[in-house]
Amino acid sequence: MSLIVRAFPLRGSIKDLEAFVAALSTERKADTAAFYRQFGVSHESWHLQETPNGPWVIAVAAIDDVAEAAPRYAKSSAEFDSWFKKRVEHLTGINPDQQPLGPPTSQIFSWSDDQRPHSDLGARAGKAAGSQETPSK
Repeated sequence: MSLIVRAFPLRGSIKDLEAFVAALSTERKADTAAFYRQFGVSHESWHLQETPNGPWVIAVAAIDDVAEAAPRYAKSSAEFDSWFKKRVEHLTGINPDQQPLGPPTSQIFSWSDDQRPHSDLGARAGKAAGSQETPSK
């Protein structure tokens, strides 16, 4: 299981993003669940961050096998998958067919409480396909 963290610039409006999220959570809820399950995603959350340079959407996902799922997602042309990817591209300018994990992300810091079992989420993030380890100085 890998923990994937991605950041997307929001090029569309927050209103359009909220409409997309509402559709995923209501009328397309069953499709959304099937979509994530087919790619081995057990959790995904999105976070809107306002910055002086405009809003960003930060997505966090737990995925069984990123190296296997990402290319399948990129190639998928199923009706819901295509609709989802078109919405992502419209809202962010990122084409999931070309960048299925979004813009490249590198983990540069991780801290976990070694006195608490299962607290090392950073170890999962470091296992992400395409992530690059940044050497410590």
